Amino acid sequence: MLTVHHLGRSQSERVVWLCEELGIPYELKRYARDPVTMLAPPDYKALHPIGAAPVITDGDLVLAESGAVVDYIVAKYGNGRLVLGPSDPAFAQFLYWLHFANGTLQPGMGRMMILGRLELAQDNPTLRAMKGRLDRAYDLLDARLGEVEYLAGSAFTTADIMTVFSLTTMRYFQPYDVQRCPNVVEYLGRIGGRPAYRCAMEKGDPGMALLLS
Repeated sequence: MLTVHHLGRSQSERVVWLCEELGIPYELKRYARDPVTMLAPPDYKALHPIGAAPVITDGDLVLAESGAVVDYIVAKYGNGRLVLGPSDPAFAQFLYWLHFANGTLQPGMGRMMILGRLELAQDNPTLRAMKGRLDRAYDLLDARLGEVEYLAGSAFTTADIMTVFSLTTMRYFQPYDVQRCPNVVEYLGRIGGRPAYRCAMEKGDPGMALLLS
């Protein structure tokens, strides 16, 4: 049985959402963050040497890293769904945005979160440079979403599943004014209308307000 070990308010929400979109059987085990440190509890950290979310188990397999987990589940259980192949005209765009999520957007949010904890002056050169990089990432997303319904084009794919966490739940840790990107806001409205997304978020983080605007 595929088991998703979900740490509250973490990138493991991607995996719960993916399973719901695919409609595959899975067991969900929820873990709460430490109320003081907001880090994963010891029993979650013990699942994998890296000690971070997400983690899945599937028989004897223990697998971490959200990108690897998403690829594994789609390859083993997806039957070709939610991905594009090399013959699809949008294949390159699918790959780009799939990897943009954890290659550019999420690291940008993470850097700003760490810099914010240093209480730097707003005119600090490093802070300004990193904010500029994050703004450019959002601007690129906004431009793309002004042209297409989903990141790969007309089809909803795992590129969207990988990206949405950084635009929503991550803002609990690093606030960002998405209103400056109207196409992103419209996109999040479309995401919020997907029954599988709503179901996944209610299962994984019941009662948490969804930052869809």
